[in-house]
Amino acid sequence: MSGKFIVFEGVEGSGKSTQIQLAAEWLKSLPGKNQSAIVTREPGGTNLGRQIRQMLLNDPSNDIGNRTELLLYGADRAQHVESIVKPHLKLGDLVLCDRFTDSTIAYQGYGRGFDRDEIDRVNQLATGGLQSDLTFWLDLDVTIGLQRVGLRGQPDRMERANLDFHQRVRQGYQELANSYPNRIVRIDADRSATVIQMEIQTILTQQKWFDLGSADTATVTDARPPK
Repeated sequence: MSGKFIVFEGVEGSGKSTQIQLAAEWLKSLPGKNQSAIVTREPGGTNLGRQIRQMLLNDPSNDIGNRTELLLYGADRAQHVESIVKPHLKLGDLVLCDRFTDSTIAYQGYGRGFDRDEIDRVNQLATGGLQSDLTFWLDLDVTIGLQRVGLRGQPDRMERANLDFHQRVRQGYQELANSYPNRIVRIDADRSATVIQMEIQTILTQQKWFDLGSADTATVTDARPPK
Protein backbone atom coordinates (compact mmCIF):
# COMPACT_ATOMS: atom_id res chain seq x y z
CA MET A 1 0.00 0.00 0.00
CA SER A 2 1.43 3.35 -0.99
CA GLY A 3 -0.93 5.58 1.01
CA LYS A 4 -0.62 6.54 4.67
CA PHE A 5 -3.04 5.69 7.45
CA ILE A 6 -3.13 8.35 10.18
CA VAL A 7 -5.39 7.84 13.19
CA PHE A 8 -6.60 10.26 15.87
CA GLU A 9 -7.30 8.75 19.30
CA GLY A 10 -8.25 9.95 22.76
CA VAL A 11 -10.76 9.96 25.59
CA GLU A 12 -14.16 11.60 25.32
CA GLY A 13 -13.94 15.35 24.81
CA SER A 14 -10.27 15.32 23.81
CA GLY A 15 -10.89 17.22 20.57
CA LYS A 16 -10.20 14.46 18.03
CA SER A 17 -12.95 15.47 15.63
CA THR A 18 -11.84 19.10 15.65
CA GLN A 19 -8.20 18.25 15.07
CA ILE A 20 -8.83 15.77 12.28
CA GLN A 21 -10.91 18.35 10.38
CA LEU A 22 -8.30 21.06 10.91
CA ALA A 23 -5.57 18.72 9.69
CA ALA A 24 -7.60 17.83 6.62
CA GLU A 25 -8.21 21.45 5.71
CA TRP A 26 -4.54 22.24 6.19
CA LEU A 27 -3.54 19.36 3.91
CA LYS A 28 -6.00 20.65 1.34
CA SER A 29 -4.30 24.05 1.40
CA LEU A 30 -0.81 22.73 0.67
CA PRO A 31 0.38 23.50 -2.87
CA GLY A 32 1.91 20.81 -5.05
CA LYS A 33 0.64 17.83 -3.08
CA ASN A 34 0.30 14.54 -4.95
CA GLN A 35 -2.13 12.82 -2.60
CA SER A 36 -5.78 13.19 -1.75
CA ALA A 37 -6.71 13.14 1.92
CA ILE A 38 -9.94 11.56 3.09
CA VAL A 39 -11.56 11.82 6.51
CA THR A 40 -13.39 8.88 8.03
CA ARG A 41 -14.29 7.49 11.44
CA GLU A 42 -15.10 4.46 13.55
CA PRO A 43 -17.75 3.54 14.21
CA GLY A 44 -19.75 4.97 11.35
CA GLY A 45 -17.44 5.34 8.36
CA THR A 46 -19.69 3.30 6.05
CA ASN A 47 -23.42 2.98 5.45
CA LEU A 48 -23.51 -0.19 7.54
CA GLY A 49 -21.25 1.45 10.11
CA ARG A 50 -23.65 4.34 10.58
CA GLN A 51 -26.35 1.85 11.54
CA ILE A 52 -23.98 0.12 13.95
CA ARG A 53 -22.98 3.50 15.43
CA GLN A 54 -26.64 4.29 16.05
CA MET A 55 -27.08 0.98 17.88
CA LEU A 56 -23.90 1.35 19.91
CA LEU A 57 -24.04 4.98 20.92
CA ASN A 58 -27.30 6.74 20.17
CA ASP A 59 -30.20 4.38 20.85
CA PRO A 60 -31.00 4.39 24.60
CA SER A 61 -33.39 1.48 24.18
CA ASN A 62 -30.56 -0.92 23.33
CA ASP A 63 -29.34 -3.05 26.23
CA ILE A 64 -25.96 -4.06 24.78
CA GLY A 65 -23.79 -6.57 26.59
CA ASN A 66 -20.03 -6.07 26.73
CA ARG A 67 -19.26 -8.99 24.41
CA THR A 68 -21.89 -7.81 21.93
CA GLU A 69 -20.35 -4.34 22.08
CA LEU A 70 -16.89 -5.69 21.25
CA LEU A 71 -18.19 -7.71 18.30
CA LEU A 72 -20.26 -4.82 16.93
CA TYR A 73 -17.16 -2.61 16.91
CA GLY A 74 -15.35 -5.43 15.15
CA ALA A 75 -18.08 -5.72 12.52
CA ASP A 76 -18.00 -1.98 11.90
CA ARG A 77 -14.21 -2.12 11.52
CA ALA A 78 -14.23 -5.07 9.13
CA GLN A 79 -16.65 -3.29 6.78
CA HIS A 80 -14.75 -0.02 7.12
CA VAL A 81 -11.32 -1.49 6.37
CA GLU A 82 -12.47 -3.44 3.34
CA SER A 83 -14.67 -0.78 1.73
CA ILE A 84 -12.94 2.47 2.71
CA VAL A 85 -9.49 2.26 4.25
CA LYS A 86 -7.72 -0.33 2.12
CA PRO A 87 -9.07 0.91 -1.23
CA HIS A 88 -7.97 4.47 -0.52
CA LEU A 89 -4.56 3.36 0.72
CA LYS A 90 -4.09 1.40 -2.49
CA LEU A 91 -4.79 4.58 -4.43
CA GLY A 92 -2.02 6.29 -2.48
CA ASP A 93 -4.31 8.53 -0.45
CA LEU A 94 -3.84 9.88 3.04
CA VAL A 95 -6.53 8.32 5.22
CA LEU A 96 -7.31 10.34 8.35
CA CYS A 97 -9.38 8.23 10.72
CA ASP A 98 -11.17 9.18 13.95
CA ARG A 99 -10.47 6.07 16.11
CA PHE A 100 -9.19 2.62 15.15
CA THR A 101 -7.89 -0.50 16.92
CA ASP A 102 -6.31 1.34 19.85
CA SER A 103 -9.77 2.54 20.85
CA THR A 104 -10.96 -1.04 21.18
CA ILE A 105 -7.98 -1.96 23.35
CA ALA A 106 -8.44 1.13 25.53
CA TYR A 107 -12.24 1.05 25.83
CA GLN A 108 -13.16 -2.62 25.67
CA GLY A 109 -9.89 -3.90 27.15
CA TYR A 110 -8.95 -1.46 29.89
CA GLY A 111 -12.40 0.07 30.26
CA ARG A 112 -14.62 -3.03 30.12
CA GLY A 113 -11.98 -5.52 31.29
CA PHE A 114 -11.89 -7.80 28.26
CA ASP A 115 -8.90 -10.09 27.85
CA ARG A 116 -6.31 -8.55 25.52
CA ASP A 117 -5.90 -11.78 23.55
CA GLU A 118 -9.62 -11.80 22.74
CA ILE A 119 -9.49 -8.19 21.59
CA ASP A 120 -6.41 -8.86 19.48
CA ARG A 121 -8.19 -11.75 17.76
CA VAL A 122 -11.21 -9.58 16.95
CA ASN A 123 -8.99 -6.77 15.66
CA GLN A 124 -6.90 -9.16 13.58
CA LEU A 125 -10.00 -10.65 12.00
CA ALA A 126 -11.50 -7.23 11.31
CA THR A 127 -8.36 -5.60 9.89
CA GLY A 128 -6.37 -8.43 8.34
CA GLY A 129 -3.40 -7.09 10.30
CA LEU A 130 -3.69 -3.47 9.16
CA GLN A 131 -2.25 -0.93 11.62
CA SER A 132 -1.99 2.82 11.54
CA ASP A 133 1.21 4.30 10.17
CA LEU A 134 0.89 7.08 12.73
CA THR A 135 -1.49 7.66 15.63
CA PHE A 136 -2.00 11.00 17.34
CA TRP A 137 -3.10 10.35 20.93
CA LEU A 138 -4.81 13.49 22.22
CA ASP A 139 -4.22 13.08 25.94
CA LEU A 140 -6.55 14.89 28.34
CA ASP A 141 -7.61 14.56 31.97
CA VAL A 142 -10.91 12.70 31.80
CA THR A 143 -12.72 15.10 34.11
CA ILE A 144 -11.94 17.97 31.73
CA GLY A 145 -13.02 15.89 28.76
CA LEU A 146 -16.32 14.93 30.35
CA GLN A 147 -16.97 18.57 31.26
CA ARG A 148 -16.51 19.43 27.58
CA VAL A 149 -18.89 16.64 26.63
CA GLY A 150 -21.49 18.01 29.01
CA LEU A 151 -21.38 21.38 27.28
CA ARG A 152 -22.18 19.75 23.93
CA GLY A 153 -25.58 18.47 25.07
CA GLN A 154 -26.92 14.97 25.61
CA PRO A 155 -24.02 12.50 26.12
CA ASP A 156 -24.00 9.25 24.18
CA ARG A 157 -23.94 5.77 25.70
CA MET A 158 -20.14 5.61 25.99
CA GLU A 159 -19.86 9.12 27.37
CA ARG A 160 -22.33 8.23 30.14
CA ALA A 161 -20.01 5.57 31.61
CA ASN A 162 -18.70 6.29 35.11
CA LEU A 163 -15.52 8.20 35.88
CA ASP A 164 -13.54 5.08 36.81
CA PHE A 165 -14.25 3.62 33.38
CA HIS A 166 -12.91 6.71 31.61
CA GLN A 167 -9.83 6.79 33.83
CA ARG A 168 -9.08 3.18 32.92
CA VAL A 169 -9.47 4.09 29.24
CA ARG A 170 -6.92 6.88 29.62
CA GLN A 171 -4.55 4.47 31.37
CA GLY A 172 -4.97 2.12 28.43
CA TYR A 173 -3.89 4.80 25.98
CA GLN A 174 -0.89 5.62 28.15
CA GLU A 175 0.26 2.00 28.20
CA LEU A 176 -0.27 1.66 24.45
CA ALA A 177 1.82 4.79 23.87
CA ASN A 178 4.56 3.34 26.06
CA SER A 179 4.45 0.06 24.14
CA TYR A 180 4.40 1.57 20.64
CA PRO A 181 6.45 4.80 20.78
CA ASN A 182 7.30 4.66 17.07
CA ARG A 183 3.64 4.61 16.07
CA ILE A 184 1.79 6.56 18.78
CA VAL A 185 2.58 10.23 19.44
CA ARG A 186 1.17 11.83 22.59
CA ILE A 187 -0.34 15.28 22.09
CA ASP A 188 -1.22 17.40 25.13
CA ALA A 189 -4.91 18.14 24.50
CA ASP A 190 -5.30 20.59 27.39
CA ARG A 191 -4.35 23.53 25.15
CA SER A 192 -6.05 25.65 22.53
CA ALA A 193 -7.14 23.94 19.32
CA THR A 194 -4.81 26.22 17.35
CA VAL A 195 -1.72 25.29 19.38
CA ILE A 196 -2.54 21.59 19.17
CA GLN A 197 -3.02 21.80 15.42
CA MET A 198 0.31 23.56 14.98
CA GLU A 199 2.05 20.68 16.73
CA ILE A 200 0.25 18.12 14.57
CA GLN A 201 1.18 19.98 11.39
CA THR A 202 4.81 20.22 12.52
CA ILE A 203 4.98 16.47 13.11
CA LEU A 204 3.39 15.66 9.76
CA THR A 205 5.75 18.02 7.97
CA GLN A 206 8.98 17.05 9.72
CA GLN A 207 8.33 13.32 9.41
CA LYS A 208 7.23 13.68 5.76
CA TRP A 209 3.90 11.93 6.08
CA PHE A 210 2.71 13.31 2.76
CA ASP A 211 4.14 13.59 -0.74
CA LEU A 212 4.82 17.07 -2.10
CA GLY A 213 5.21 16.99 -5.84
CA SER A 214 4.09 18.85 -8.93
CA ALA A 215 0.41 17.94 -8.81
CA ASP A 216 -2.39 20.34 -7.97
CA THR A 217 -3.52 20.95 -4.41
CA ALA A 218 -4.74 17.84 -2.65
CA THR A 219 -8.43 17.13 -2.38
CA VAL A 220 -9.98 16.50 1.03
CA THR A 221 -13.26 14.63 1.09
CA ASP A 222 -15.39 12.49 3.34
CA ALA A 223 -14.57 8.86 2.78
CA ARG A 224 -16.35 7.00 0.03
CA PRO A 225 -15.36 3.71 -1.58
CA PRO A 226 -13.29 4.36 -4.75
CA LYS A 227 -14.94 3.20 -7.94
